[in-house]
Amino acid sequence: YMTYTVTVEKRTQGGSKACRAFRAQGKMPAVVYGPNNEAETILLNTKEFEKIWSEAGESTVLTLAGLDKKVSVLIQDVAHDPLYGTPTHADFYAIQADTVVDVEVPLEFTGVSPAEKGLGGTLIKVMFTLPIKALPKDLPSEVEVDISSLVTFEDQIQVRDIKLPQGVVADAESEEVVALVQAPREEENEDAGDVSSVEVEKKGKEEESAPNNK
Repeated sequence: YMTYTVTVEKRTQGGSKACRAFRAQGKMPAVVYGPNNEAETILLNTKEFEKIWSEAGESTVLTLAGLDKKVSVLIQDVAHDPLYGTPTHADFYAIQADTVVDVEVPLEFTGVSPAEKGLGGTLIKVMFTLPIKALPKDLPSEVEVDISSLVTFEDQIQVRDIKLPQGVVADAESEEVVALVQAPREEENEDAGDVSSVEVEKKGKEEESAPNNK
């Protein structure tokens, strides 16, 4: 499975003033915690984390190096600057190699739907992420959803239809809808035509009833 190694350092100073100073130096405050780990405050390179965060997401195992021992973690939460959108703080959840973890992975929609391409329908993605359970070594960075099975407007892709990698279990109702194709809304076009004809008819009557000044 894919993993990233991030070099971190222990953070000895706390408080908002110290955190602002760290960020000015290109360092981001963070905290590591878990069932077998006491909460520990750390610092890491902001740009390095930003790159990993965009590539890895929450379902990729990170290895934190630079502490008393290497720690395997998942990204639990990330705070962002409201103005610039850059990460300002992260929570890391320490995991054990032999313990199942719960995460949400992004869904990657692949293939071509005949109902969308051939019948002019609109693909509706009901779910964009899927909650799963797996050992850290089995965690996928994303889960593919093949939409080629959406042949008619009655077809649906449900959670039970998704092919998951070995060792991965969906943590959602099996009948929950993931995607479908919506039929074209022809009624709107018909209504628009009716309105146009009414307006033309109304305009014609107004012209007939208007006084002739010639």
